[in-house]
Amino acid sequence: MKTPLTIALVGNPNTGKSTIFNALTGLRQKIANYPGITVERKVGTAIINGVLHKVVDLPGAYSLNYKKLDERIAYEALIGSYEHEESPDLVLVVADATNLDRNLFLVTQIIDLNLPMVLVLNMMDEAEGKGISIDEKALEQNLGIPVVAISAKQKESIEQLKHVIGSITPGRSTPLKWLTDSNLKKASELVISEWIEPYTDIPERARTIEALRLISEGEFIGAFYTFAEVEKGKKVIAKARAIIEQNGGNPLATEVIQRYDFIGETTLDAAVQNSENKKTLTDRIDAFVTHKVFGPLIFTFVLLVMFQSIFSWSAPFMDFIDLVFVGAASWVANALPPGMLNDLLVEGVIAGLGGVIIFLPQIIFLFLFIYVLEGTGYMARAAFVMDGFMTKVGLHGRSVVPLMSGFACAIPGIMAARSIENWRDRIITIMVLPFMACSARLPVYALLIAAFVPSTTVLGIFTLQGVTFFGLYIFGIVMAVLAAAVMKRIFPTGKQTPFIMELPSYKMPKWSVVVQNTLDRGRVFVVEAGKVIVAISIILWFLASFPEVGSEEYETNALPTESIESYELRHSFAGRFGQIIEPAIEPLGFDWKIRIGLLTSFAAREVMVGTLSTIYSIEDDGEDISTLKEKLINDINPETGQPVFSLATALSLMVFFALAMQCMSTIAIVRRETNSWKWPVAMFTYMTVLAYLCSLITYQVVRVL
Repeated sequence: MKTPLTIALVGNPNTGKSTIFNALTGLRQKIANYPGITVERKVGTAIINGVLHKVVDLPGAYSLNYKKLDERIAYEALIGSYEHEESPDLVLVVADATNLDRNLFLVTQIIDLNLPMVLVLNMMDEAEGKGISIDEKALEQNLGIPVVAISAKQKESIEQLKHVIGSITPGRSTPLKWLTDSNLKKASELVISEWIEPYTDIPERARTIEALRLISEGEFIGAFYTFAEVEKGKKVIAKARAIIEQNGGNPLATEVIQRYDFIGETTLDAAVQNSENKKTLTDRIDAFVTHKVFGPLIFTFVLLVMFQSIFSWSAPFMDFIDLVFVGAASWVANALPPGMLNDLLVEGVIAGLGGVIIFLPQIIFLFLFIYVLEGTGYMARAAFVMDGFMTKVGLHGRSVVPLMSGFACAIPGIMAARSIENWRDRIITIMVLPFMACSARLPVYALLIAAFVPSTTVLGIFTLQGVTFFGLYIFGIVMAVLAAAVMKRIFPTGKQTPFIMELPSYKMPKWSVVVQNTLDRGRVFVVEAGKVIVAISIILWFLASFPEVGSEEYETNALPTESIESYELRHSFAGRFGQIIEPAIEPLGFDWKIRIGLLTSFAAREVMVGTLSTIYSIEDDGEDISTLKEKLINDINPETGQPVFSLATALSLMVFFALAMQCMSTIAIVRRETNSWKWPVAMFTYMTVLAYLCSLITYQVVRVL
């Protein structure tokens, strides 16, 4: 084929579609989000027989009866109505050869769109390992479309696919070969003729699919096209459903049953299971991993090992980064003449940025674990294992994936809650998701644990620091569960929807993808957080450095044990503001410096560390540029002569950070997702009150003990 094509890759999730996309496009690809939404868009080019083709990897979809935004975008792109994608010249439908019947449901729907297409049977090596043999020629004849069987991980299979793309002229199959039910056919034709044609702008090729969707749903849900005469449409849909019901059919299930009947006949002589009772390695592992008793225990152990490893493995890298920034600050301080520029660079920029870059190793290890768990297939098992428990406490099974995403960042987790169809379940998930310990809290936890929790060995293989780290994550989960249980009683009961999730086979993750994704996350952390932190550090340096205090004023008014640097900081703009609000947070064990950190961290939680680093650098006497951890340990209150930080203070601050809504980006995204200020205001209020009370209890109890 010598004509440049726009080739669309489409298929169910976990079919190897992205692997094929990467193999076809190589480095000639671009990954970004679709404008205005969080769904990922992948587009690249493939050179086949000297012709440059455009390749688009559409979002994964189980069906064109779209329930989620991903499926709707794939549907719109296929019919040419999505403004951000070109109409495809060729559709490669990627199907999992080990689960052919389920994958062919989407295939039959795309056939009904009358598009040029090729069916790509992937994972043939795994199918053969399970004793499944597929006659691709018979399948090709039964479906009426070209079929190619490959294993995407093998280079020769990709070359085979390129040959097929370059050598054939894909034809159009006969739509609706499966539709033998005269009542369903009559009902769909009624919806098309009496409502879709005269009152909507949906493209002609999609009218039958949309008519069948409306008959199944019984109402307008998430329609992407414009239409008029809504009441007229509802009457037509009711009339069409009545045709099926009067003849003993079920409008909800008739299409699905008919399609699967056709699929069964299609694969009867084309796909043979040679060893039905043969247990795979995945089956044997799942007997333990998804067990109702062992499953949760394994999940807890995996989390404990993960957080202990993050804390232990990152320590030498963090120490090295800490020394680098201390050395850089010392060099700049000595290289530049004394003055405002010297102070700004050392106390503002270097101290603020260094206070965050030091936690890059922990961010890297956190995402490395997450991507490995996803790549091996365990993450889906964790969601499956926790489904029953989630349902009991008022959360939907689909809440598991958004909540686990919250360990990285609350924002994508809140956006992922779109997959929860029921409004009540979605709102509860959004309202409790910020309790999950996101990566932005990690720098604060790591700093305070390293400074004030002893590294005592526990159970022979863990340390008290690692266990505390793990405990903070568990604490967030427990609070999310308790909050969900309370909200379950407050919010009205809605229609329950079942939790359906595919469990992919276990496999080794593709390490190049894991490393690339992990490094990308690290880069985003440094660039995005770094910009905010440097800006706030410069502003904070100014507020903490001015107005300047004369030596006479210091000698007259300073406390007996107070240095001039400490006195100047206490009487700066930042110090005065911090002291005004100090009485409100003093019962929590926080002084005015911590309160300033709490306020600046509202821009981004990790800014807390940069703020403390800037404040303590300004307060330093200049003789010894030490690490932030050492400064916290050695900080003395000039009025009382007691340490500012203690174990009680550290635990109180960590509890506050675990519960408080210290993230304006999260509030903004909740406003967008709920289309109301009511929910973000309610979230901020209840989480702040809860954080204050729990922090108060923690400080007072630990101080007494």
